[in-house]
Amino acid sequence: MIPSRALLGAALAALLLACGDDGPGEPDPGQITSGQDIFRFDTFGDETFWTDTLRIHEVISAGVSPTTALSVGLKVDADALPPGTLESADLNSPATTVALLKLNAVVGLKGTVETIAGRDTLTRVGVTCALCHSTVNNSVQAGIGQRLDGWPNLDLNPGAIIALSPALSDAQKVVYNSWGPGKYDARYNFDGQNDPAVIPPAYGLDGVNSVTFTGDGDRPAYWNRYVAVTQMHGHGSFTESRLGISVSNPPDQVESKLPDLEAYQLSLSAPAAPPGSFDAAAAARGQTVFTGPGQCATCHAGPTFTDANTRLHPPTEVPTDPVHAERSATGMYRTTPLRALWAHAPYFHDGSAATLEDVVDRYDSAKNLQLTPQQRSDLVEYLKSL
Repeated sequence: MIPSRALLGAALAALLLACGDDGPGEPDPGQITSGQDIFRFDTFGDETFWTDTLRIHEVISAGVSPTTALSVGLKVDADALPPGTLESADLNSPATTVALLKLNAVVGLKGTVETIAGRDTLTRVGVTCALCHSTVNNSVQAGIGQRLDGWPNLDLNPGAIIALSPALSDAQKVVYNSWGPGKYDARYNFDGQNDPAVIPPAYGLDGVNSVTFTGDGDRPAYWNRYVAVTQMHGHGSFTESRLGISVSNPPDQVESKLPDLEAYQLSLSAPAAPPGSFDAAAAARGQTVFTGPGQCATCHAGPTFTDANTRLHPPTEVPTDPVHAERSATGMYRTTPLRALWAHAPYFHDGSAATLEDVVDRYDSAKNLQLTPQQRSDLVEYLKSL
């Protein structure tokens, strides 16, 4: 019998109470509502970069139709559209994209649209957290539907979008265009190395302190600050002495929003595996493999399926490319929490495992586990159930 997440969570709560630790307590609902608004719509003032430096507003106005936007993985929030909007819209016209931005309907993009000479004109544009860490359920058509916050947008091609900027050199555009969908290099602008990582999910983080692949800082606030200031180019400050990074971009529009943003992120539960998406009997057998001969539970431990709150691992213990860890503040990898694995292939930080079968086969080989074909198959079904 596979323990439910609710039972595991209850067991953890009981353990915390027994240890005399009540944890951080329940966030105020108003804080979560505020955090949702920040996550979806707050640019932290990064229009000064995306508009004034990269001139992305010009690119959108001149040549990015909804069809083009969808082709590079941008999503449209159907709930932000008045009835009948799509039926009458020209999806091949950049003017329609401007109209969608005016409605706040493009997930992760925030546009300022003004009426100039009788026509709607996009004058400023910025990005929000939702650009990479939200998608939609495709209820209307591919790329258009209700928001799914916390889900990684693995269709998004952020490098290709950045490369549209007329402010970049040809050499820079080659690097950005090499990333491909679902990947982003959050250190390229500091060390010049080109080693993009898979965009991770932002759900299922409650109880997990090390939220990045390399465990650089505790809790989401560290990475939120890093991304908001150094990647989104919002107005704020970030310092990381281990990497020699010190960025100050006043006036600060980030710091005061971090508690509410984190509260919202921690409220996002991982989506349950869809009914019928895995073999329950095989998954039950696979759980025994997971905790036994597969040795998975050695590191993927407890209700969060990670030991990241207590230790990190040298790259030699992880059967992936070591470069990403070597570029980080820790030089290590954290054990990835196993949540909703069915929803976000490819796997490992570099996306080098296309399927869960590939993941199991790699660990079986790297650790010489000598699992039988049946054990490997059952373990995959268990991983699908998480």
